[in-house]
Amino acid sequence: MLDLIGALAVSAIVVIDLIVVIGFAVTSRPAKIIAFALAGAWVAVLVTLTATGRFAPGAIGPVPGPPLAFVVTVIAALVAWNGSARFRNALLSLPLEGLVGINALRVAGLFFLILLAQHRLPAPFAPSAGLGDIATGLGAIWLAARLASGRAVPSRSIAIWNAFGALDLVVAVTLGTLSAGFPLRVFGGSDEIAITSLPWVIIPTLLVPLYLLTHLTIAARLSSRRADRMAFAT
Repeated sequence: MLDLIGALAVSAIVVIDLIVVIGFAVTSRPAKIIAFALAGAWVAVLVTLTATGRFAPGAIGPVPGPPLAFVVTVIAALVAWNGSARFRNALLSLPLEGLVGINALRVAGLFFLILLAQHRLPAPFAPSAGLGDIATGLGAIWLAARLASGRAVPSRSIAIWNAFGALDLVVAVTLGTLSAGFPLRVFGGSDEIAITSLPWVIIPTLLVPLYLLTHLTIAARLSSRRADRMAFAT
């Protein structure tokens, strides 16, 4: 039952995130269609690989599949960010409240705590990822509400939240990798880990890279805001 509820929740989060990040970006209609198609194709690849057992511990060697897929996605995003001004400008065109707001969905980190209670995820990965995501999500709700209402929000507050949210993801990926069959595994005593199965595998292989991209974009927006203030002051 939890997996079914999780599948519905993860699917909804993916759809909402993609609608905001792609649909609200200031770019051409063909570019949006291509972006949605690429995202859909990547999801299909992830589901197929997981369903055929390619992401199971030891299936492709000593290094587990999900962290490799995570690295591939992050590298692709960074290459696009640094190599395509059109891609970068499309992300920078997103409203700040939207970039912050989609992180509110990370309150779904509660699932990690439930999976921990069911002995399907190990500590310290599950409590770190779960509590960190919940804290990030609650902070995003507060910040996004203030930004959407037009009330002033200090850049420092957004920057602190943004750094915490990004660090939470980095720590979660690191602990998850060290719990999922890595040769130097130091956490977890079982080869069974829910994050390598559907629907949970979508989190590290798609959602985490997407949220890291939002944090990068927010940091760039804040840097631009500071640069504008300095230029105005001079």
